[in-house]
Amino acid sequence: MSAPAPAARDDCTWTADEMMTVAAARHLRNGEVCFVGIGLPSTAANLARRTHAPGLVLVYESGTIGAKPRALPLSIGDGELAETADAVVSVPEIFNYWLQAGRIDVGFLGAAELDRRGDINTTVIGPYGTPKVRLPGAGGAPEIAASCRRVVVVVRQSPRAFVDRVGFRTSTGERVSTVITDLGVLTRDPGQDQLVLTRLHPGATVDAARAATGWELRVADDLAVTAPPSATELEVLRELEVTKGAAA
Repeated sequence: MSAPAPAARDDCTWTADEMMTVAAARHLRNGEVCFVGIGLPSTAANLARRTHAPGLVLVYESGTIGAKPRALPLSIGDGELAETADAVVSVPEIFNYWLQAGRIDVGFLGAAELDRRGDINTTVIGPYGTPKVRLPGAGGAPEIAASCRRVVVVVRQSPRAFVDRVGFRTSTGERVSTVITDLGVLTRDPGQDQLVLTRLHPGATVDAARAATGWELRVADDLAVTAPPSATELEVLRELEVTKGAAA
């Protein structure tokens, strides 16, 4: 079963989401231990493990260590994670022994809202007592954000998601080092304690990034351009997406 051909964008042969996922995968290094969130982070982490980082150790909140899913998991409770893991431990052990003890190199998270300081909201949109939207909630994200050596957030960039200040701070942004979007890459400037646009994906512009941001976005003087996805990266990514669709 072959993957459907992606829609063209600016005469490219990949989509904005594919570029974002590839860029996120490249931020993971071989041999690292990665605490993975479901959704875009999981897709990127599994892409990294199948391409340049075969020794990447994937840890999921449900207690699976060294999971090697043949299809993208639909949730942290997906049986595929337990079946392919090196070990399955209790949730308290994952958090107490692995996460809080500093044994996780990188946390890979998503967000519903993100602000210039990297704070994350996955709880509610609007007043907590009478929200416009009630989101899935915190789960393990607050502890992942606070305890991993570095945190990478993968999220589509829009004014609704990139807000000046999150309406509810589910997770602190103190360890958020990098935010990867469908337009580019933002990196924390320690001196200013805020996120700065340091890289644009092919076809994206500074104006588009600023228009998709709910604060006055700073742009690095040495703004770079992301290398396009390789043929191998796209082939593996599309195969992962096909297996996810088949599993669903």
